[in-house]
Amino acid sequence: MRGEFQHNIDAKGRLFIPVKLRDSLGSEFIVTKGLDGCLFVYSGEAWQVLEDKISQLPLSKSRNLQRFFFSSAADCEPDAQGRVVIPQNLREYAGLTKEVTVIGVSGRVEIWDTQRWKAYNDELTSESIENAMEDIGF
Repeated sequence: MRGEFQHNIDAKGRLFIPVKLRDSLGSEFIVTKGLDGCLFVYSGEAWQVLEDKISQLPLSKSRNLQRFFFSSAADCEPDAQGRVVIPQNLREYAGLTKEVTVIGVSGRVEIWDTQRWKAYNDELTSESIENAMEDIGF
C-alpha cells in the first residue's frame, strides 16, 4: 500500500478510505492507535500477524503492546460510499477534527491529522533519511 490522500472527516467521525487502499485492506479492517500520534489501519490478515507476533513475546515484554494496540482496536467496515466511522477515542488520540491525510505505508495504512502530518514531515531531514537508507543497504 502506498500513496498520500487528503480527505475530510465529518462531524459523525466518518472518513473516506481511498479505493486504492481499501482494495488492499479488504472488506473489513482494524483501526487502532499508532505511533507518532497517528492511527494504524490493518487488514484482517496483517492484524492477525501482529497479534501472533505480540502473543509470542513473554508477558513482561508484551503487556504494554497488548494494552496499547488491542484496547483501542476497532473493527471497521466501509459503507456504500467507502467511509468508515473512526471511534471518538481514536479521533481524540490522533487529533482528527477536519482535514485528514491517509497514507499507505507498505503493510498498513496510517491516518493523520493533516497539520500533524505536515509538522512530522517538516522535522525529517535529508540526513536522517540518508542514514535510514544506509541501514538497509541503499
